[in-house]
Amino acid sequence: SGWLPPSSAICRSQYIHIVKMKLAVFSALVGCAAAFAPSQQGTASSAALSATKADLEAIAEKANPKVKFYDPLCLSDKNFWDQGNEATIGWLRQSEIKHGRIAMFAFVGYIVQSNFVFPWSQTLAGTPHPSADLSP
Repeated sequence: SGWLPPSSAICRSQYIHIVKMKLAVFSALVGCAAAFAPSQQGTASSAALSATKADLEAIAEKANPKVKFYDPLCLSDKNFWDQGNEATIGWLRQSEIKHGRIAMFAFVGYIVQSNFVFPWSQTLAGTPHPSADLSP
């Protein structure tokens, strides 16, 4: 076959595996490079962010028809820092997203700590880490 390397020491399956790995690395590098490509400036987004209580009620109705809008502390009616009700709702939505992300990151940390034990001592005195078979 003309597509195999000239060395007969590498079998066909090993060669295919090497080509796949090179392709995977190249694809990852291209994807990383796209993150640093300049973005288009001045393009308007077609998605509008709604920030009124009526919009929240409409979103809640679509998301969960049984529970609908649930705001037991009436935070959607408040006016934080005298910025208006829409600013308050926007701040609450942003903080909910932020705290959700922090909670997901904390869960990943919990899973890593529960399943991985560092090979070095925990303290300068030489105390080892707890074993991995202990339940958290």
